[in-house]
Amino acid sequence: MRTGRLLGSGRTADVYELAGDEGWALRRYRDGFGDAAAEAAVMEHVRGYGYPVPEVRAADGTEMVVERLAGPTMLGAFGLGLLGPAEAGAALGRLLRDLHALPPRVSSDPAVRVLHLDLHPENVIVTPDGFRVIDWANAEEGPPGLDWGISAVILAQAAVSGEPHAEPAREVLGALLAQQGGDSALTEPGLVEAVERRTANPTMSEREVRLLGEAEELVRVLAH
Repeated sequence: MRTGRLLGSGRTADVYELAGDEGWALRRYRDGFGDAAAEAAVMEHVRGYGYPVPEVRAADGTEMVVERLAGPTMLGAFGLGLLGPAEAGAALGRLLRDLHALPPRVSSDPAVRVLHLDLHPENVIVTPDGFRVIDWANAEEGPPGLDWGISAVILAQAAVSGEPHAEPAREVLGALLAQQGGDSALTEPGLVEAVERRTANPTMSEREVRLLGEAEELVRVLAH
């Protein structure tokens, strides 16, 4: 399989174009991280119910051949003036609710749902056909409150960072939390576990970890 130019890089994986195969891309994890086959199984499960994820053609080890999407990430769309923070936050909230409306792939527990556990503006592509959710490496089955907690804490860390994107991130977070409803909503156990998981995340910098206390407090304020 011959790869072309690098299309993008995240904290754990790189995405390359496939030479002579324009409709597909190769996503390759670095440093032995990830289980591409397990990730693909979750993606194909939710895709079977109409959830907006890219199609997977093949997956093995640390590599996945995945549908190549046209368009910027949600974060990139901000800079292009294609999307505002409130619209983005509302869309993220709807994507969480729609995901949690699907049946789990494995569990028979009626309280358990498929969780993305990394849904934020860099993991949503804005395509001509609508939003598409990428990077399912962290996906699990569990209580929806944890999914809301992870997304909220990620946004809150950006909102308290003091960086130029802090105020838009706070607006995205507020709009996200306004979309909670029914069984798809933030919970106290979900928020607590989200902070614990972010603290233990090896891809986070020391500064990002230090922001977690303030981020947790902001989520509590905006959620009520």
